[in-house]
Amino acid sequence: MLAGLEAGFPDVTQHPAAELRQLIVSRRAPLTRTPDMRVARDEVIDGPGGDLTLRVYVPHGEDESPRPVIVFAHGGGFVFCDLDSHDEFCRSMAEAVNTVVVAVDYRLAPENPAPAAMEDMYAALLWTVENIAAYGGDPKRVAVAGDSAGGNLAATVSLAARERGGPSITAQILLYPVLGDDFDTESYQRYGVGYYNTTKAMRWYWEQYAPGDRDNALVVPTRASTLAGLPPALVATAELDPPCSEGEAYAERLAAEGVPVIAHRFDGLFHGFLTFPQLSLTPPAREELWTLISRLLGTADRVGDIEDPSTHAGA
Repeated sequence: MLAGLEAGFPDVTQHPAAELRQLIVSRRAPLTRTPDMRVARDEVIDGPGGDLTLRVYVPHGEDESPRPVIVFAHGGGFVFCDLDSHDEFCRSMAEAVNTVVVAVDYRLAPENPAPAAMEDMYAALLWTVENIAAYGGDPKRVAVAGDSAGGNLAATVSLAARERGGPSITAQILLYPVLGDDFDTESYQRYGVGYYNTTKAMRWYWEQYAPGDRDNALVVPTRASTLAGLPPALVATAELDPPCSEGEAYAERLAAEGVPVIAHRFDGLFHGFLTFPQLSLTPPAREELWTLISRLLGTADRVGDIEDPSTHAGA
């Protein structure tokens, strides 16, 4: 799988952003719209940069009680991907966890540099708290989540909500998140070349999203002066991934500063694997992830101490 990805994925640093997006879309398999949802509807709201599209997923089921809600930001290096690229993942998560999912079509870099994407995520959070009851979601149980660059947005919107006195977030779910711009960590040194997501690409993504000052914790969450008071967290990392070390360090710091944390590393897997359902190792890893998310959403105030970051899915 890695060999195929390495051979087929374009060198992101060699293309203008608009051209790169077209290349990525051209490689994408046709949408299947599966698993089927009771509701899968796009909502266009007033965002800080104009119209902002959200896609709301409501799974089938007879549960009459309000469901927990996950506001989700897709990955893609802050530069590419969209609602369609993560449609199957959001549907699968909604069905497996029995939650309403609100996916955010945030503005992309470099046309919209930081913190534009985070501000869109924050606007989506505010809309969700105010409107999700109409979809059977519980406005008092709203979590934020994202994979890769989206993990950054879930982390930074959690910081923004704390700093601004915003909505109370039930949990932050960070999936192989991009949290810092230190390219000298152990995992960058070990896995920066030959494992699909490269150090070269990561440097380029950061230059697109935040070409200037990165001291703002709402852009680089590892720069926050304190993580105390943030929502309970699930930090899921992939072993063969350059940002793995920073994710594990962030989980350890959250725990040290009093935030309940579940830290979980998927050994033998690489960046982005959760959105490759055709990979044989992905379905069992997803099952493990769904269990962890369900645990976090069901007992967010009783998560307990940090788990050993070396724990893995047995993949």
